[in-house]
Amino acid sequence: MISVLLLFGSAFLAATILPFYSEVLLFALLRQGHDPHLLFWVATTGNTLGSVVNWWMGRYLLRFQHRAWFYFSPTQIARAQAWFQRYGVWTLLLAWLPIGGDPLTLVAGIMNVRLKVFIVLVAVGKGLRYVAVIWFSAWW
Repeated sequence: MISVLLLFGSAFLAATILPFYSEVLLFALLRQGHDPHLLFWVATTGNTLGSVVNWWMGRYLLRFQHRAWFYFSPTQIARAQAWFQRYGVWTLLLAWLPIGGDPLTLVAGIMNVRLKVFIVLVAVGKGLRYVAVIWFSAWW
């Protein structure tokens, strides 16, 4: 049971801005014979909830944009918003990507994407990634 909780935690952290990867732990647990269906749901749920944290931060991030410590420049924010407006909410299916996926979920919050739509699209994309890891583990 501890290993399943560790998977949830690693999947959650992997979805935040922190550099963390849950696929390695998922693969190891699968190789140890854990139930792939349970691991799929645990990893997908944890990773999706971590993305919700990014969405929530994005919703409130712009309140602080005029502070000296604020990380993003107005140009960066405008560029991210323009990119998101151009390609739309369907890009959230790519939130699983190791590069660009986490900032995408942050931008979705900034752009006020409805939470229900956000969760569905992000969960589908992230779930498909975990399906690929499970398939690869079974094939290996």
